[in-house]
Amino acid sequence: MNARPQVLSQLPQAMLIDGQWCAARSGETFAVYDPATGECIAQVPAAGPEDVDCAVRAARTAFDGPWRATLPAQRERLLLKLADLVEAHADELARLETLNNGKLLGVSQAIDIASSVQWLRYMAGWATKIEGQALDLSVGFTPGVRYSATARRQPVGVVGAIVPWNFPMLMAVWKIAPALACGCTVVLKPAEETPLTALRLAELAEQAGFPAGVLNVVTGDGATGAALVRHPGVQKITFTGSTEVGRLIGEECGRSLKRVSLELGGKSPVLVLDDCDPAAAAQGAASAIFLNQGQVCTAGSRLYVHRKLYDKVVGEVAKIADSLTLGSGFDAGVQMGPLVSQRQRERVMGLIETGRTEGAEIVTGGQAAARAGYFVHPTVVANTACKPLTLVREEVFGPVVVAMPFDDIDAVLRQANDSDYGLGASVWSNDLRAVHRIVERLDAGTVWVNTHNIIDPSMPFGGFKSSGVGREHGRAALDAYTEIKSVCIAY
Repeated sequence: MNARPQVLSQLPQAMLIDGQWCAARSGETFAVYDPATGECIAQVPAAGPEDVDCAVRAARTAFDGPWRATLPAQRERLLLKLADLVEAHADELARLETLNNGKLLGVSQAIDIASSVQWLRYMAGWATKIEGQALDLSVGFTPGVRYSATARRQPVGVVGAIVPWNFPMLMAVWKIAPALACGCTVVLKPAEETPLTALRLAELAEQAGFPAGVLNVVTGDGATGAALVRHPGVQKITFTGSTEVGRLIGEECGRSLKRVSLELGGKSPVLVLDDCDPAAAAQGAASAIFLNQGQVCTAGSRLYVHRKLYDKVVGEVAKIADSLTLGSGFDAGVQMGPLVSQRQRERVMGLIETGRTEGAEIVTGGQAAARAGYFVHPTVVANTACKPLTLVREEVFGPVVVAMPFDDIDAVLRQANDSDYGLGASVWSNDLRAVHRIVERLDAGTVWVNTHNIIDPSMPFGGFKSSGVGREHGRAALDAYTEIKSVCIAY
């Protein structure tokens, strides 16, 4: 693989704080790995509380100073310039993402980087379209005095953005682009496993001309993120990650009354009705679970198939799983890369073994690949008795799907909604009446019909129940990064 020296040779292995590339004050670093080989590819700073404090103070100074004075059209142009730079360096960024995350290079190119460009350009447009309201008041207890009012949006302030490792670059852009468009400043904390594209993105933001302190990047582990969440100078936390960590962040923000939005875990059901083409439904179900090695918050990990089609669909999904070639995301012909880390592979294998002990039938897969790197074979589990398996309840975040039969719509909707999660779901059917009725009753922030895992910058995204609080994308993103101020004028 010759991609490594090409993408790492100029990468800053330092943090960006107040326009300066720096080491951690403690001097400590941590290793970053290539998931396809398990080899160390970089050492980056392990930021401590003092580093986080410096970053937050820099963001506040920038917010109160040059960034507050920047016109909406200027913010728009800076984001568009950053989008142009990301597009110009697309191949480099895609290779860096694949090297650090392990995903297929084609996925890095088509989803992570191309979508980052799309999101930056879309959110740039909102900078000049943030609106308020003019209100006529009906105050009657002050004779002879009339009142008018406006409700205006203004940036919330300093945003602490904490992003996961499954789509590192794209998730960073999901946070950065709307926050900056709204006039906020940002301290970004990338995942410990995948900090490299965030550092390169920050370098490109410098080249685009963002003032010092507007975007800061601190690298580190969960303790670094916790210091950012606790910092009194941060007005808003936006987090994408596990429900377990999200609950802790929500509790801390609740105590300090800090604004917070949380995009958390999922256990998305895929419902296949009896009028489907079994082959098409199986292909859709396989794509729903095996994209990005199943490391997708909306992965279709619970497959409910009408009993009439159950054997055909599950058998076909198993064939697709068996046909997938595992290997480095850089290698031609590879269809599934590694999981992100040894820890994640151990977690996935532990949940599979728990399924075995609870009586699940492993149709195919269920094993770690006997090779270097963090590979797990795509796994199809049959649960024809619909037992209360751990694999049905807990988010695996790996290439593991549990298939279950159903006989009627009411029963399968009860099963689909019997989950702590409510992020995504999909329905596969050509029966329009049935689809509309099912869509209304599914507890999910996004319901796809005859597709799965499709997102767009204009479509709000977020979850019900334990899958999170708030929405990203579209006009809804403005709510996450602005406060509403009412102004009342007597005349």
